[in-house]
Amino acid sequence: QVHLVESGGGLVQAGNSLRLSCVASADTASTYTMAWVRQAPGKDREFVAAIAYGGRSTNYADSMQGRCTISRDMATNTMYLQIHKLKPEDTAVYYCVSTASWYFDPWPAKFEFDYWGQGTQVTVTA
Repeated sequence: QVHLVESGGGLVQAGNSLRLSCVASADTASTYTMAWVRQAPGKDREFVAAIAYGGRSTNYADSMQGRCTISRDMATNTMYLQIHKLKPEDTAVYYCVSTASWYFDPWPAKFEFDYWGQGTQVTVTA
């Protein structure tokens, strides 16, 4: 069993940056890939970005390419997502997720991750 705990969400003005964090309770096969998925009100969940074990590979949604950076600190089992130039349409609950699988671009749509955090709300004001 893996527990994922997100932090760093909040209210942000458009154009600013934000860094989300996620701490995993363990380093196991199920956290080979750690990723972020977001869900905006009234919309389906959307893959944002993923990072493989050791940070050796990353995968970004087309909509986020060039506007966010995913990273990982293996020593502390912590993953980060830095989002730049935030837009109101980035408003969503951001979930930290993990899986033993890895896929190169594009990440499969509707992929079912193994573990989920409780989510952290990001609200971007115009």
